[in-house]
Amino acid sequence: MIAQLASNQSFRLREDSLWRLFYWTLLALVFAGAIWQRFKLPLDPIADPDTWGYLSPALRKLTGAEFGHTNGRNFVYPGFVFLVLRLFADFRAITIAQHFLGLLAGAVFLLTWKRARIFVPNPRIGRVAHDLLGLVGAAIFLLQWQTIVFEKDIRPEGICAFVVSITFYLLIQFLACFFLQHRRTATVAYAIALAFTAIFLASIKPSFGVASLFVLSPIIALFWRSGWWWQKVWFSLGFVFSAAVLFLPEHFLSRNDEMSRTFLPTTLFVFHAELIRDQLANDLAKNVSLPYPRDRLERLYLALRTEIEKSRTARQYAYHSLGFDADFLMYDSNSIAVQARREFRGDVAALCAFYRFYYGRIWEKRPLQVLAKVARQMQIFYLPYCRAYDPRISRKLGGEYQYSVVSLSDPICRKVWMGYPPAVDFMNRTEELARRELRFRQPLLLPLIPIAVLLMSISYSTAIAVALVLAVIVALTSGRWRRLHLIAALVVFSFSFNAACCLEVATITSLELRRYMTVQMYSTLLAQLFGLWFILEFVVQMWACRRQGAVQPTGAGDKP
Repeated sequence: MIAQLASNQSFRLREDSLWRLFYWTLLALVFAGAIWQRFKLPLDPIADPDTWGYLSPALRKLTGAEFGHTNGRNFVYPGFVFLVLRLFADFRAITIAQHFLGLLAGAVFLLTWKRARIFVPNPRIGRVAHDLLGLVGAAIFLLQWQTIVFEKDIRPEGICAFVVSITFYLLIQFLACFFLQHRRTATVAYAIALAFTAIFLASIKPSFGVASLFVLSPIIALFWRSGWWWQKVWFSLGFVFSAAVLFLPEHFLSRNDEMSRTFLPTTLFVFHAELIRDQLANDLAKNVSLPYPRDRLERLYLALRTEIEKSRTARQYAYHSLGFDADFLMYDSNSIAVQARREFRGDVAALCAFYRFYYGRIWEKRPLQVLAKVARQMQIFYLPYCRAYDPRISRKLGGEYQYSVVSLSDPICRKVWMGYPPAVDFMNRTEELARRELRFRQPLLLPLIPIAVLLMSISYSTAIAVALVLAVIVALTSGRWRRLHLIAALVVFSFSFNAACCLEVATITSLELRRYMTVQMYSTLLAQLFGLWFILEFVVQMWACRRQGAVQPTGAGDKP
């Protein structure tokens, strides 16, 4: 008997050793492939018209001027660009740094996945299957083209995946330490780090603002825990310090940047232009008493109506969900934004107050129409497939480099970068790359990656629906499904993170700006894999219970 037990134990040890060897071999191949795909491409980063807002502060500082705001962009990512250029004086270092952070995000993905296993007591899905599922997710993230190309852009999207990965890892650690392990010091440390990272994420990409607040919501439970007074004090001090470190520099740097004040109000106005136009017409027809002269409102109404029609002619295929081109209304040389500014005689405060007034007024007078607009925008992300994923196999990079040249050839931009030799070298190399037929292609040896991305994309909405139904079942029943309560809550929370991102964008702008969706690829993938794991745990347990009931003798459980 003892010999048999020893033999079984020896067999399991050999089996575990073989699996670990297989797992680490696969992991090494995934990272080797990810490194090869990143560094086989030209290392010069890609620019677009928004890039100047992120690049200009760094170049000004490097050429002897003051570091400051440009085009309303937060200081954090420009600060990252400045540090990289200051250390290496080569634009290729930006791409290399972002590739490195992307690879780290893949590693953190696996750490998060392994740590999340603590939320399922006595899991029915074995460690081998669990590890393999996490490895598949990491492979999709690391080898899919959109992740790699994002890392080549001089935009905050290049480092967002890394910051999101750290955010989710710290969230998982906080939840585990606070709710399961009751480790006071670790709980506070992770809570403070999570607060800093969440604020940092909202700073580099404001479209994560609501989602960042949502991520911090579990920390509220810390203040309800009795006897943890010092922990509450330390977290409060850490939170205040984190907010001060990120918000105070932004406050002082943005004071001289007018667009920091005008960008959001103008965006709200132009992306809801049709609703505001109709409300203006209604107010004028009914002669409603408003804090603005009637003749001014008439001029603004006529201008807005005319510019909306012009935008439809100028770009017929822009913003199908809106029915007009909001970018035309905002950026055209004689746009409604320009005319409204002229109407208010350059009084920025009064202009922004007007924009906010009418955005609030359509919520007050036309709430159903505004909600319908938000619903249409949300649908873009979820139906008929999830657009956080992009299953294309290839992407032309030659055109991207041509666009880079055009984007940075404006006389104002040229005047600044001509004073910094590494920027001149970068532009010379970019012009050369623009003349080549460069294309990123998914390697033929990895055909499963685009197939997996396509499957994840078309199954996302189904996964949400099934996971939410099962989560409700788990929440409403006790005993049988008690062990799945925590993973069900984690799945709902993870899916809600993406919903919060989409809701913010849908309320302010439009999800037809594709980067607002594709930047969520990491969080979408992680949430979907959590959902799949939860569904598998539920199904396996249900199947086991049915088998147990089938083999149990009739009446065996009855009491006399």
